[in-house]
Amino acid sequence: MTTQTAIHKAPSRFSQYWTLTKPRVTQLAVFCAVIGMFLATDGFPGWQTLIAGTAGIWLLAGAAFAVNCLVEAEVDARMARTARRATAMGELSTAQTVVFSATLGGLGMWILYTLVNPLTMWLTLVTFVGYAFIYTLLLKPNTPQNIVIGGLSGAMPPALGWAAVANDVPMEAWLLVMIIFMWTPPHFWVLAMYRRDDYARSGLPMLPITHGMKFTGLQVWLYTVALAATTLLPFAVGMSGLIYLAAAVVLNAIFLRHSWRVHRHYSDMAARKTFTWSIVYLSLLFAALLVDHYFKF
Repeated sequence: MTTQTAIHKAPSRFSQYWTLTKPRVTQLAVFCAVIGMFLATDGFPGWQTLIAGTAGIWLLAGAAFAVNCLVEAEVDARMARTARRATAMGELSTAQTVVFSATLGGLGMWILYTLVNPLTMWLTLVTFVGYAFIYTLLLKPNTPQNIVIGGLSGAMPPALGWAAVANDVPMEAWLLVMIIFMWTPPHFWVLAMYRRDDYARSGLPMLPITHGMKFTGLQVWLYTVALAATTLLPFAVGMSGLIYLAAAVVLNAIFLRHSWRVHRHYSDMAARKTFTWSIVYLSLLFAALLVDHYFKF
């Protein structure tokens, strides 16, 4: 008689630390920062600025996410989606996580200050504090509007990238920030809708728990409408041309269709598809800005 035993290999220490930086979220943020770098110049940003700026912003973003994981360790342990994080399972101690975050953050600050410019360092540091402490400690556990109010920190990457190249943050950079700011609520609220049981266990006051699914669906739709209008501003002020306009119209039409289904014909599958599309949407929208920037007509 033979028996089969499932052997689960424990993640490596590197993998545990890597997960703390929420790499998929960080990649999207850094991608938007890089787009900001290219939009800030008619030519090439320069290798030092591009590499050092990307590295510094990534390191500080990773540090902020590590603090987030530490602060929310008990909450993460109650949620199926996050229960296997090393901080939630107690596999990384508070001291280890703090040292890791401080090392990443300190290195990121040094890179930005010495190899890019002080403005970028200070803006990125303010973003770090906004996400890691103001959003995570104050807003997220206390108000269902946490995503809206705290969304500014997550929306900052294009401004950080722009500052890295231009040593300035003009109106055009803030338009990009506004786009991500308006994108954040529908992106996260549809996640909270199909993960509502997880969030109910977590104790966090997410909108579907505090105000119900119908109200949240309406908010997803209204914010998507506002987002669609906001994405037209770069064209309206002459920052972008017809390539971007065409892309924005098509991408918004698809997003609006997804959001309408969430609002009027909700299903978990519709919410999942909307969440997935929202990530693709933002990536393609910013890619269209880049293409339009160099081939504007």
